[in-house]
Amino acid sequence: MHSYETIRAALELSAAGAKSPEIAHRLGVPRRTVSDWLSGVLPHAVDAPARCLDHGVGLGPEYVYLLGLYLGDGCISSHRRGVYRLEIVLDVNYQGIIASAAEAMRNVRPGPVLTQLRPQNCVEVSSYWKCWPSLFPQHGPGRKHARSIVLADWQRELVERWPDQLLRGLIHSDGGRFRNTGRNNWTCPRYTFTNHSADIRDISCRACDALRVRWTPSGQYVIYVSREADVARLDEFIGPKR
Repeated sequence: MHSYETIRAALELSAAGAKSPEIAHRLGVPRRTVSDWLSGVLPHAVDAPARCLDHGVGLGPEYVYLLGLYLGDGCISSHRRGVYRLEIVLDVNYQGIIASAAEAMRNVRPGPVLTQLRPQNCVEVSSYWKCWPSLFPQHGPGRKHARSIVLADWQRELVERWPDQLLRGLIHSDGGRFRNTGRNNWTCPRYTFTNHSADIRDISCRACDALRVRWTPSGQYVIYVSREADVARLDEFIGPKR
């Protein structure tokens, strides 16, 4: 049985660009075993320390950003041998956001991150791991807007620490920044977030409140941030989608 430290070292080497044969040689581990680890198949004995890093311990702003992406346009699906696949679907036109999503995913789970072009100008960013459901306990059957979405206590603590990164992920997935126009050539920038889940909209509004950013609802599913000072505050860490 290989130690958790050995497995973690293998994942970190993979994240740094090393291939399975090189990792196997450097750590003295069979190549097939390394391949299993990189695909998310972890021995049960080391699964516990890997599982969500003791519910939030060691997780940072990259995880909170990834949480925002997941709540907006992410899902988790089950695969063979207890492995799960986290996937985030993004617009192909925003290569910067696609790169940020892949970087965040790789930071949370060192290992291969896949990007695949899908129909309707979408790109799917994904990673396989046994631990994804533990890191995202909002995972469940059915669409997110048709079931309750509540943050775990340890997730709320992280969001309270980095509300800007949650909003960044939410806007990158289900929102945007555009120019609002009116009479006499009046124009000003505005942020919008659209989601059919009342729970997710509430999570986004609480993050705005934590940053003292004023928000207003519009219709059934839309949240706007429109005041000049509040738009400027969001511009510090979000800005136009790229």
